[in-house]
Amino acid sequence: MSEHSPDPAAEPEPAHDPEVLQLAAQVFDLARQGDTDKLAAYVDAGVPANLTNDRGDTLLMLAAYHGHVDTVRALLHRGAEADRANDHGQTPLAGAVFKGEQEIIAALLDSGANPAAGRPSAIDTARIFGKTDLLKLFGAQ
Repeated sequence: MSEHSPDPAAEPEPAHDPEVLQLAAQVFDLARQGDTDKLAAYVDAGVPANLTNDRGDTLLMLAAYHGHVDTVRALLHRGAEADRANDHGQTPLAGAVFKGEQEIIAALLDSGANPAAGRPSAIDTARIFGKTDLLKLFGAQ
């Protein structure tokens, strides 16, 4: 066999079930819209707390970026990773810094988010936008 021949023992690529894709889209919309109760119910029923979309954005990233602190807290409580970066290296904390979401910044830090994680990190983002209060909070004056 050549290097480019398919491996007959390899598992076939899973088919993308349209119903599963539709459910995933709905779940991501719930995170964007801050529908905490419905999103929490889906996660409690088995939807992964760290589910990512095609850009690597987690449910937590979307909730944080769109300013939904209750949804952020609910996802963190259900095991969402505070420092999980998307495909561009951005973390929920850096997104919250960019958007100026003080309550979300506090919730993420309380859950152990690392201000130095990601690219640009939350520290870098605070520096770029001259947010000296956040630099002090992050211990990165």
